[in-house]
Amino acid sequence: MVRRVLSLTSGRVAVTILTAVALLAVLGPLIAPQDPLATSDHTLAGVSGSHWLGTDHLGRDVLSRLLDGSRVSVLGALEVALTALVVGAVPGILSVYLGRVFEWITLRLADTLVALPFLLFAVAVIALLGNGLTQAMLVTGVLVSPLFYRVSRASTLAVARSPYVEAALISGASVGWVVRRHVWVKVLPPTAVAFAQTIGVGFVIVSSLTFLGIGVQPPEPTWGGLLASDLGYLSHRPWAPLAPALLIMVTVWAGNLLADAIRDVSGEAGRALLKGRGARTDRPGRTDPAPAGGA
Repeated sequence: MVRRVLSLTSGRVAVTILTAVALLAVLGPLIAPQDPLATSDHTLAGVSGSHWLGTDHLGRDVLSRLLDGSRVSVLGALEVALTALVVGAVPGILSVYLGRVFEWITLRLADTLVALPFLLFAVAVIALLGNGLTQAMLVTGVLVSPLFYRVSRASTLAVARSPYVEAALISGASVGWVVRRHVWVKVLPPTAVAFAQTIGVGFVIVSSLTFLGIGVQPPEPTWGGLLASDLGYLSHRPWAPLAPALLIMVTVWAGNLLADAIRDVSGEAGRALLKGRGARTDRPGRTDPAPAGGA
């Protein structure tokens, strides 16, 4: 699947952007030119050689805070996506095989989670458990998990009555073996699409919570926190919100672009698309017939 995604221009663009964002999360705190928490007397300074993106209202280097804050944003988005994947996909697959009681319970839980406003619920959980981004992301991931539940359940139902699956169960194979050997292959492509899309959703959620000052204790930098602090000083630095807003927008766009690329190369439609491209690539150049000679 990876090679198929990378064969598309959209897939290569999305992977390049997400890889760059991941590198920022890993190397950002190390390559930050200054201490992101250090204050100075040069408040609200413009772009200069020592401050490439200027300084904020406390004299802190904006570029250093932007690089250091990328780690929190990336980890938060991954926590949302991984939690939703585990909580949603596993029950979605098992609901087809573990009987009607388990199926009814999980369906009702999924419907309940869909009805809950995840942002308000995350705020309520933080009020109960304390202001921490990890618990907020875990709760949000659970609230987003119905997407994975429905995707994995629908994919499992599509193959659950296949002759080879029924033959494996009749021959004595366990449900776990059938899922690993036959079902997961069919569930993986749509689940990968949902996972890539949820990464973008995770960035929006992390940015929204940190914009409101929820989940991260100041003065720890985050993309959403930088955006919120810059909005208070637009009269002095009207261009300041562009950098964090552009990072958030490009990352979310790359996640959705990757989801579209995975969808395009999955299943029969994806194989037909790639086969058609290969046929056009391998097609020999057309040669004009030689003119008939005559005396």
